[in-house]
Amino acid sequence: MTNASLPPTGTLGVAVIGAGMMGADHVRRLDQVTSGARVAAVADIDDARAGGLAAGIDGCTAHTDPVAAMDAPGVDAVLIASPGPAHEAALLAALERDLPVLCEKPLTPDAASAQRVLEAEQKLGRRRIQVGFMRRFDAEYQQLHALLAAGTLGRPLLLHCRHRNASLHPYFTSEMLINDAVVHEMDATRWLLGQEITAVTVILPAPSSHAPAGLSDPQFVVLETERGAVVNVEIFATCGFGYQVQAEAVCERGTARIGEAHGLMTNVEGRWGGEIAPDFIGRFADAYDREVQAWADATRRGAVTGPSAWDGYAAAAVCEAGVAAQRTGERRAVTMIDRPALYAPEGG
Repeated sequence: MTNASLPPTGTLGVAVIGAGMMGADHVRRLDQVTSGARVAAVADIDDARAGGLAAGIDGCTAHTDPVAAMDAPGVDAVLIASPGPAHEAALLAALERDLPVLCEKPLTPDAASAQRVLEAEQKLGRRRIQVGFMRRFDAEYQQLHALLAAGTLGRPLLLHCRHRNASLHPYFTSEMLINDAVVHEMDATRWLLGQEITAVTVILPAPSSHAPAGLSDPQFVVLETERGAVVNVEIFATCGFGYQVQAEAVCERGTARIGEAHGLMTNVEGRWGGEIAPDFIGRFADAYDREVQAWADATRRGAVTGPSAWDGYAAAAVCEAGVAAQRTGERRAVTMIDRPALYAPEGG
């Protein structure tokens, strides 16, 4: 087990915790796409599922205990893709072993547990955790981020966001539309604008007839930032026609828009048009590839880049305010601790 950086020519041995849809996709990615990394262990409470993934990879071991997977031979780093409530224990175990971690969002399900993770990482005196907000690795989002950072369009005033999904798993709740869906816009807002979110308002229109009973869908979320920008998010999770993520920044001297999916366009039989991605894995496949490759490259040279545990904590705090606003119908302020020095922005 290696706690220091690997030599540039070394191969990063990764323990993947969680063998569900995301975990299995990451196992495939590490095994077939990511250079300089390999899957050394897989853990899942379903031993058959973990064993099935491990069986196809030379030297990979299967476990039902995440800690056993972290302690398996050849493990240098951890990728956590288990359900959110299990993240805190896995993150703390990885930090105890001084192992670098890529943790799928959420960091943890609430701000209090996220703060405990922050405190554990601070005791190490260095960052070990990257959070899987993959939109930061999407080519269009990176273009928009660079454009706003350059200041070409002037100060951002508004950000319009649309987040649509064809359908949902039956276990989804109205609160999960904030915690599992709009959380991506919350992180993207903080990253694109370079500002913390200070307040959240949630407006609930009449539910779509296609929404399952008890699910309030769509929802309209308004975010306010520390320097006066206003962000609106339409989340429509049962739109029926596909998966769309779009954003438009309105600035003092112009606007910029991403997510229009203007790829191949056809004209046939009196119609014109293109395709809409069926789900988030298809839409952000390249972003996931970039994210894991960047994490592996940074880990091999002893660095940690990308969204930090602070970003995970901030998202959890904004989500808590969002769920409270959703429940009460009132604007809710976001309550956060001061940013620890370990997570100071680059150059500041």
